[in-house]
Amino acid sequence: MYLRSTTLLLAALTLFASLFSSASSVEIPQITVQTPPVTGEYKGKIGVLVEEHFDETELVAFQQYFPVHGYEVVFMSYLWGQPELTFNGNDHQRQVVVKTDITQVDLSQYAGVILIGGYAMDRLRYETELSDDGVSRAPALAFLRQVIATDRIKIGAICHSLWLFTADPSLLQGRKVTAAHNIAADVRNAGGVLQVENNQAVDTFVDGHLITGKHPAVVDVFMETFLRELDKS
Repeated sequence: MYLRSTTLLLAALTLFASLFSSASSVEIPQITVQTPPVTGEYKGKIGVLVEEHFDETELVAFQQYFPVHGYEVVFMSYLWGQPELTFNGNDHQRQVVVKTDITQVDLSQYAGVILIGGYAMDRLRYETELSDDGVSRAPALAFLRQVIATDRIKIGAICHSLWLFTADPSLLQGRKVTAAHNIAADVRNAGGVLQVENNQAVDTFVDGHLITGKHPAVVDVFMETFLRELDKS
């Protein structure tokens, strides 16, 4: 009887440990072609906007964390008329194959959109031609405006990714945010209100539907905060 009870207890503890560590145990291949399947109750989609020189820590973390909490991760970008494009990370250790073009996205299917860190958003704000009125017509800016206009979709920005917002200061004017120290001047010049404590940008901040994170070192807290805001909807 004692042996059976001990065996059952050990089995329960093993199961608990497995569930507790399920997110971090998901193996992510060096080349992402398909994201991990959702486990448990399906809650919706999270679009992750990427381009060349994305942050690799975040690419892995998003795939490990959100699917086990019910959200499908969809990597998306502007594909320049191609059926798919492959992007390389900052450390040249990981790649992601993107087949979803932001000009074709049905936003009604999405609960959230995250702008990945690294230098991806700098590339996505590129314009082939400059307009006389100074308003950016980069496809990624058009997409971001559409996301904001839903007044429903949660938007995540971490590290350098507010760079996309700064290409259209009207999107950032008066918004309380955090970001990498490297782009503090860019954020402030675009009208963003950087949240600082003890001479450091805070780790995360929530201003309405906009959830921001300081840098990849706080990606876990950023994802937890983003998930909490999603689940409020």
